[in-house]
Amino acid sequence: MTTYQVPQRMNFAAVAPKVFKAVLDLHAAAVEGIDPVTVELVQIRASQLNHCAYCLDYHTTDARKAGESEDRIHQLAAWRESSLYTVEERAALALTEAVTLLPGGVSDEVYEEAARHFDEAALAQLIALIFTVNTWNRMNVTTRKTPGTA
Repeated sequence: MTTYQVPQRMNFAAVAPKVFKAVLDLHAAAVEGIDPVTVELVQIRASQLNHCAYCLDYHTTDARKAGESEDRIHQLAAWRESSLYTVEERAALALTEAVTLLPGGVSDEVYEEAARHFDEAALAQLIALIFTVNTWNRMNVTTRKTPGTA
């Protein structure tokens, strides 16, 4: 089987190192205090919605390292129909979808459900994580960062 190689447009980190470092620092601040498995679930789900092959490759690998099961990784695209996720994870995933698909807005219902499961500080961290992974997705999709590369 011959696969198609999607040509990378730009090495963003090399061309804009200050911006790249700022996003790295933002990401480090955003994940503080959030369960590592939840971090990866949120990052995978946003990356699925944004069609970011690089981030999907990266975060599914990290999820496995954090102890995530193959079943939960595979069912993430259909998490609403799956019984494999906790109520906290479901709230985080619903918020991830609402923030990622922003033109639809973040409904009061979605926000309030997340607020029921995360205190205000944790909710702020979760929101920061969601917009940070969306930044990574947009950077990598735009520049066609190749999965499996550093």
